[in-house]
Amino acid sequence: MLNSLDLPKAPRDTRVVVAMSGGVDSSVVAAMLAREGYEVIGITLQLYDHGAAIHRKGACCAGQDIHDARRVAERIGIPHYVLDYESRFRDAVIERFADSYLNGETPIPCVECNRSIKFTELLDTARDLGADVLATGHYVASRPAPGAVDGRALYRAADPDRDQSYFLYATTAEQLSILRFPLGDLTKPQTRALAREFGLEIADKHDSQDICFVPDGRYADIIERLRPKAVLPGDIVHADGRVLGRHSGIIHFTVGQRKGLGLSTGEPLYVVKLDAENARVIVGPRDMLATSAITLGDLNWLGETPLVPGGEPVEVAVRVRSTRPPHPAFLQMTGEGAVITLPVAELGVAPGQACVIYESEEPRARVLGGGTIRRTRPLVPLVVPPATSPRLATVTEPL
Repeated sequence: MLNSLDLPKAPRDTRVVVAMSGGVDSSVVAAMLAREGYEVIGITLQLYDHGAAIHRKGACCAGQDIHDARRVAERIGIPHYVLDYESRFRDAVIERFADSYLNGETPIPCVECNRSIKFTELLDTARDLGADVLATGHYVASRPAPGAVDGRALYRAADPDRDQSYFLYATTAEQLSILRFPLGDLTKPQTRALAREFGLEIADKHDSQDICFVPDGRYADIIERLRPKAVLPGDIVHADGRVLGRHSGIIHFTVGQRKGLGLSTGEPLYVVKLDAENARVIVGPRDMLATSAITLGDLNWLGETPLVPGGEPVEVAVRVRSTRPPHPAFLQMTGEGAVITLPVAELGVAPGQACVIYESEEPRARVLGGGTIRRTRPLVPLVVPPATSPRLATVTEPL
């Protein structure tokens, strides 16, 4: 007979490490499992200098959150340890984040944190402690699946507003065999209700921000501090070749952006491409944002059937932004890598973001994997004008 974590042993004989960020979700996971009789060990990762973040709402893995995690552990009577992963987090997540922006991409550091820190370094720590599984407070589901590599598959969460499968597509089959996500079948209100039931002081604590190390959402400040000589000014260029103005660095822009361009041209313009090599921001009308195909890098495939270059297209559903629902698509392996074809064009698909692949559009669909968006194919062909021969136009509004 299996316990609630799908293991063939009694809870009292099952050691579980819980990744405790200091927030409501992971705290409830620890309390739930402790109440069920599991041997629970709480671990909190200190990921960055917490001095400036200690009083800031929306931070995680920093000063106040470490204190909150420790208080929760004391409340439910489990051992708790804080591990200093600052240097590894800086190298694997923050430095890559800065370089990606400088390359004209729009990265998702949460994906890299899960891939490089939480589900590798933390899993190794759990094994060192003799744990049977590592549990987290993510809103995603995993369960046994016949035929799945290593026996388990990943699924969208019950709460569509909280579903975090978009950020966990890079989880490997081996990792899934050890990971558990007890909140996958709960909604956020149900989780908060459990926190109150357990008497946890953090029951009404604000949710953490996606990017924990970026104060006030000002990404450019972080990048300029890390790469002070790499942020170069350049031209804002219309897709037809006109130079419309100047900018102070492409790190201030992302594909699909309309606000903050500082232009007055009589037509609505959007960022359609970032030309990092020439420090140019290419703008154009909205229809130039339509994307018909995507080439992925760093593909993580969780499906049973291997993808073979030149094979038949596979009918799937994909998400190209965390805020968008899955839409029908076709996946095919080519000599360039995994290519996603979109029957209905998506707007504003940005290199550096994730494209997550699902079995279908269903609310609880299985996650088949995903990858990083490397290149996009616009529905309307975009011919970027040469950097050496722009036609000058007048800027009527200062940047």
